[in-house]
Amino acid sequence: MAKSSTARDERYQRSRERETAQPGAHAQSREPVPADLDRLIHERVRLGIVSALAVNRSLTFNELKAMLKTTDGNLSVHARRLEEADYIVCTKSFAGRLPKTEYRLTGAGRKALERYLNHMEALIRATREG
Repeated sequence: MAKSSTARDERYQRSRERETAQPGAHAQSREPVPADLDRLIHERVRLGIVSALAVNRSLTFNELKAMLKTTDGNLSVHARRLEEADYIVCTKSFAGRLPKTEYRLTGAGRKALERYLNHMEALIRATREG
């Protein structure tokens, strides 16, 4: 695990170095573009989970799976990552004898999504103005 974590950290550092080495297209923008993109939310399935939960009070595992058109394993892994970051809360219960897993967006998750959306909007503005 330490090996993959180190490799991931090195890849992240190289990407950050490339971003800072290239002259920014947004340097001429009226608003500064935030430097840190939330990579946790940026991934497609996780962005879908957080976005869906932002407009719904809660969603079950099966509702999210159908909405995002993903597999059980894929959804489970991505939801766990968001849960570990305290962006979502998972509640497990039973409806009769059937297990029911329900997800809800936390306050921290809502703030993280808002920061992410603001960042993306700033990038779009900088691109259009640049």
